[in-house]
Amino acid sequence: MATRREITKKHATDYAKSSKTAKGLILDELVAVTGWSRANARRALSTARKRKGPARSVVRKPRGRTYGYDTLKVLISVWRLAGMPSGKYLAATMDLWLPKLEAFGELDAKRLTPAVAAQLMTVSGATIDRLLKPTRDAARPKGLSATKAGPLLRNSITVRKAGDEHEQAPGFIEADMVVHCGPTLAGEFARTLTATDVFTGWTENVAVRNGAHKWVLAAMDEVIARLPFPLVGLDTD
Repeated sequence: MATRREITKKHATDYAKSSKTAKGLILDELVAVTGWSRANARRALSTARKRKGPARSVVRKPRGRTYGYDTLKVLISVWRLAGMPSGKYLAATMDLWLPKLEAFGELDAKRLTPAVAAQLMTVSGATIDRLLKPTRDAARPKGLSATKAGPLLRNSITVRKAGDEHEQAPGFIEADMVVHCGPTLAGEFARTLTATDVFTGWTENVAVRNGAHKWVLAAMDEVIARLPFPLVGLDTD
């Protein structure tokens, strides 16, 4: 910004003394250098003649924080108890949630002062989304995989590329196991064995109690029994 002001200050005196044609040339040069519109450039030249002293950068004071820590903590509690909705939805229903949650003692009474309540009742949806972004990102579930890398087996199998020839008859099955573990792989959880025929797209899904060998083998036997064609080849992870 200081550089633009220096350029404007340099041309301001010449601009005031120049003819209409010369003024147009000065404006053209200033617009090309600064990126301003002609109206902005003309206004800047007029202002620069009145300004005394060297051009200097404008130091902007940082804006004070509107919403304090107590407001943020209560907002997070309301958001979680409301089912983690979008900021737009939460802002529209805040007048329903806040009094009910306060009445049932679900919120921190020490933090929920009249000033905090007033802020929450008037906060916009966009501001809610901005304030809750770190909390929302931390709460977002991370994808988990129960498949373990097996380099010895992987290196002994020829990798099929996308351009390779595809099967021209049914019976070649691609199978994979989908785990229903939620946010953690700890403990026992159900799985689904999904098997798809490459040629026809025929797909079978079988629920599996856990990852034990006997349940997986039983599920695969069930898939084979359901297929309307004989199994010719089987590929798994």
